[in-house]
Amino acid sequence: MSPLPATIPALLRTRVRAAVRRPTRLTPEEVEARTLLLRLCSLLLQYPDAELTSCRPVLTASVQSLSPSSAAEDLAAFTSWFTDQEPEALERHYVEMFDLRRKSSLYLTYYLHGDTRRRGMALLTLNQRYKAAGWDVDGGELPDHLPVVLEFAALAGPGGGEAPLRQHRRGLELIHRALTDADSPYRHVLAALLTLLPAPTEADRAAVAQLVAEGPPNEEVGLDPYGTYGEGEFAPPGTFVPPVPAPPTRVPSAHPTTSPLEGTR
Repeated sequence: MSPLPATIPALLRTRVRAAVRRPTRLTPEEVEARTLLLRLCSLLLQYPDAELTSCRPVLTASVQSLSPSSAAEDLAAFTSWFTDQEPEALERHYVEMFDLRRKSSLYLTYYLHGDTRRRGMALLTLNQRYKAAGWDVDGGELPDHLPVVLEFAALAGPGGGEAPLRQHRRGLELIHRALTDADSPYRHVLAALLTLLPAPTEADRAAVAQLVAEGPPNEEVGLDPYGTYGEGEFAPPGTFVPPVPAPPTRVPSAHPTTSPLEGTR
């Protein structure tokens, strides 16, 4: 398997700095494969602007380099569709799936906490986790945005790096179900991601069914002290315009040839 080449545009480089390797029971080869899969999912779930669509051949080649697995098959199915679409069609589809639908928003804490004060605290806690691990997320995007969470998981490694994904497993299941119901090819990316997580429990399935039926928690009053995260509102999807993605953190000059899909050594 081969990572994306160092020539990939800077916009696709990771938004976080300084990786710290975590102890893991996986072999080095398994860690490398997991990291590549997480990075691919992160990139493929980003808004398909001109920078991303110009790298479709590289992304497709990286998917083809994956070892045979159900996740590799899902990503191959997605990149086949992704490569065949006109850029404008990709942009329209992305906005429809992720910006205009509450059940397939990419802001994970919404599914766990809804429009309540707890969501504001969850965002702060997640940002503190990044900082404690030595990560710097350069403003603009909320820390619970799935591509950002995936970047952190890829660079911080199994264990602590993937903890936010495990915590929000039910939200990820709901997104996958919503994308499947909408017959969106993005369902393949979520399906590939879910292969990395423990199998859902009966409690997980029941919670997802409840989310489908009732939606996330709601709290109408008492939000003022917690109503913002930094400069961005944390109101639920569907009631605000998602923040404009910020320019990514550039790779430090000491590592000018690091690819966004290369595992840290």
